[in-house]
Amino acid sequence: MFTYIIIAATVIISFTCFKDNQLFNKLALKPFRIIHSGEWFRIISHGFVHGDGMHLFVNMFTFWSFGQYMEKAFQYFGIGSWAFLILYFGGMIVASLHDVIRYRNASWYTSIGASGAVSAVLFSAIFLNPWDKILLFAAIPIPGILFGGLYLFYCQYMARRGGDSINHNAHFYGALYGFVFPALLKPELFTAFLRHF
Repeated sequence: MFTYIIIAATVIISFTCFKDNQLFNKLALKPFRIIHSGEWFRIISHGFVHGDGMHLFVNMFTFWSFGQYMEKAFQYFGIGSWAFLILYFGGMIVASLHDVIRYRNASWYTSIGASGAVSAVLFSAIFLNPWDKILLFAAIPIPGILFGGLYLFYCQYMARRGGDSINHNAHFYGALYGFVFPALLKPELFTAFLRHF
C-alpha cells in the first residue's frame, strides 16, 4: 500500500513542479540552503521532484516493480510496514549525505529525484533474492547479484568521470544502504543471504 501512496504523491508533486519552477526550487536538494539556512526538509522533499517525464517514469516504474515485493517481504519476516518507510526514506537521506557535505558551500548545486531511495529498495530485493533475474538494459535477464555488482561499478565509474547531469553517487550510496538494511533489522537474514552461495 505504501508503494502506491508514495508513487501517487511523487507523480502529483513532480507534475506540479514541471509547471511551477518556484516550487521546484523550494523542494530541490540544495546543500547550501540546507546547511546555511537550515532547510533540512530538502533531504526528503527532493525525492518527490523529477526533471522530466522520463526521469519520473523510470524511477517510479522501478520502485513499483520492487516496492510491492519488499512490503510483502517485510510483512512475511514480521518486521512490519514501518520498516519499508525507513528503507525508502532512509535511502533517500543516506543517498543525499555525500552531496550535502561535498556541496555545502556551493550555492549553485541542485539535485532532484528519488533515485537513491529507489536504489535502496532495489538492492534490498537483491539481498533477499540474489539469484532472481533482473533485466539489464530492460531486455537481458541476469541474476540480481550480478546486476548489482555491475550497477555499483557503473555508478562509481560515472561519478568519477562526470560529464552528465545524473547524480551517480546518490544511486551508489542508496544502493549500499538498501543492501545492508534488511540484515540490520533482522541479522539472521545475513545468514540466509550467505546460504544462496
